[in-house]
Parts: sequence; structure tokens; C-alpha cells
Amino acid sequence: MDFNLGEQEKMVQNMARDFAERSVRPVAMEIDRKCEFPFELAREMGSVGYFGLPYPPEYGGGGAGYIGYVLVIEQLCHASMVAGAVIGINSLAEEAIFRYGSEEQKQRFLIPLAKGEQISSFAFTEAATGSDPKAIETRARPDGDDYIITGQKQFVALSPASQVAVVFAKDEKDETERVSAFIVETSSPGYQMRHPCETMGVRGLCPTVIYLDDVRVPRENLLGEPGRGYGIMLEAVSVGKLAVAAEAVGVGQGALELSLNYAQERKAYGDPIAELLSIKWLLAEMASRVEASRWLTYKTAFLRDQGASIMKESAMAKLFASQAAVDVTRMAMQVHGAYGYMKDMEIERLYRDAKLTELYEGVSEIQRVIIADHLLKERG
Repeated sequence: MDFNLGEQEKMVQNMARDFAERSVRPVAMEIDRKCEFPFELAREMGSVGYFGLPYPPEYGGGGAGYIGYVLVIEQLCHASMVAGAVIGINSLAEEAIFRYGSEEQKQRFLIPLAKGEQISSFAFTEAATGSDPKAIETRARPDGDDYIITGQKQFVALSPASQVAVVFAKDEKDETERVSAFIVETSSPGYQMRHPCETMGVRGLCPTVIYLDDVRVPRENLLGEPGRGYGIMLEAVSVGKLAVAAEAVGVGQGALELSLNYAQERKAYGDPIAELLSIKWLLAEMASRVEASRWLTYKTAFLRDQGASIMKESAMAKLFASQAAVDVTRMAMQVHGAYGYMKDMEIERLYRDAKLTELYEGVSEIQRVIIADHLLKERG
């Protein structure tokens, strides 16, 4: 296996690094302070093609593949996890439409999303669901040439900026009441954004509660086959987990770089604290965990570029990288000491941001179940 990045991949990586320093880092603290969606930054990311990285040019994408996708997310998250997470969350609906949408749906919905002209949400979670589709209470009732969707969704990120949402509901046309997926335009009457949730970290994703009050959706907006919504969700979320792993790598690398800089500048007893054995141990441990997370993430992206399913691999990458990010940012706090606990220090924000990687797109406990189930199934 070749572990070297190609010239095009290096170019994508370097351009993302420059973009992060030029456009993301200067606004990162402000995004965190205001806890508002970064509309201007999102428009700029869209204009440079970051919302369509893995998708082919005929659908508005950049053709950079999933390796390009994780490289960009990682670099942006050095500066702000919000920037990388916006790309990752937006890709959930994109992936669902790209893999399961009709040609008409791809032309109508995927192209504007991949070009960065629109932003999307992914509405699966409800108050009682977690990862259990059987607990979904949102209903889709056939009515002539339409479906009428009624229900409530929790923690729908990017809602303030979304023009399109992929909504999951129990299809009443299906006698087994299996879950179906629908492409819903957020401007539809009855689609209401309520109760914005202020979060501890990654303040800018703006998750909200969404009410669907008899939202009328054309039948042609049914995504994939009726009753196959859970499979669509799993496939899309496998790419979402890949994004979370890349976010965790970026946050961890950012924390490591801040710690190296601080350790070389901060002096104790006349010498940089980098000379202290305890600090060296922390730096070495941080670097090792970030590097292991990076290559697990890159391998998963490589497999996706080969057309493979990555449900097990993305769960492994997310599980390991998210734990590493939480541990690495904690160690970085130790390197910084009391200064790291101050609100005007970047490491304080990264410390709060890292925790979300263990929680969204499925908590770590769920990832362990998914991984174990795949291992047992492979053994027959």
C-alpha cells in the first residue's frame, strides 16, 4: 500500500491549509462567542468547491474523492471544527441523494448542494430514537400525488442555513411501517424551525428542533425505494462518520501544534518547559495518537474511493479518532496549565469542541456495537 499522497492530493491539502489560515482562523473565536451559523464563511467554502469534493463534476462536484474530502476537513479543523463539520454534515444529504436519488433528483438537488449554492440538513433523530428506527414517530401519509409528513425532529444541525433537508418518516403506505426517506424543501409550508440549542462546543452548527406540521411533499421527492430509509441513513452516515474522524484528527493536530509552540516559548527555571521530561511525554503521546487516527481515517477514505462499503471501517475510525481527540486536547490543557483554561486561549475552544466527536453521528458505545456486529457476522 502506498502511503504517499499524490500531487493532486498534496495540492488540495495545501490549498485547504492556506484557506484555514486566511479565512477560518480569523473568525473562529467570533463564531464560538456568538454561537451563530457562519453564513459568510459557508459561502466562501462553497465558492471554492468544498461542499462537492467527493462527487463527480457532472453533479457539480470537484472529483477530489473521499481522500480529498478528509484532507480538506482535517486542515480546516486545525483552525475551527465548525468549518469542517459544516462540510461533513452537509455531505449526509448529498451522499444519500448521490447514492440513492433519481437522475432528476440529482440534477435538481445534488448539483446546487455540491456547488455550494445551497446547504442541507439531515433529519433522522427524534426525542426517543437515538439510533433506533423503530422508535421514529414522524409519519408520511400518502395523499394523491403527494405525501403529507407530520412529526418532530431533534438536533437538526445547519438548520438556519438549509434550503433542503432529507427527512426520515414511517411510510404509512408500507404495511410494516418501515422508514422511508424524503427530500423536503425547507421553505415548504409547515416546516418550522424552533428551539435552537446552544451547545458547549462547535458553536456554529446551530442544531434546532424541527416541527413538521402537515408538510406536503411531492411523491417524486421520495428518496430511493419506499421503506428503505434506514439503509439510506446507514450508508450516508458512514460517510458522516468518516468526516467526524477527520474532524477529530484536525482538532487533535491543532492542539498538538499549539502545545509544541507553547512548550517551546514558555519558560520554567530559565529553560523552555519543552525540556521537561513530563512535557516531552505528553507531546509524544499526543503525536502518536493523532498519527494513528490520521492513517485509520485515510485508509477508510481510500476504501470508499474504491467503492467499498465503510460501515465497519468508519465506525472504527470515528471511535478511535474521537477518543484520541478528547485525550489529546486534555493533554494539551496540561501542557498549557492554567493559561489553557482561559477563554481567550485557542486550546480552551478545541478542548470543548473535541467532545462532540464522541457524541454525534452515533455515540462511541454505538460504534462499538456496530464494529462487534460486523466482526461476528464476518466470522459467520
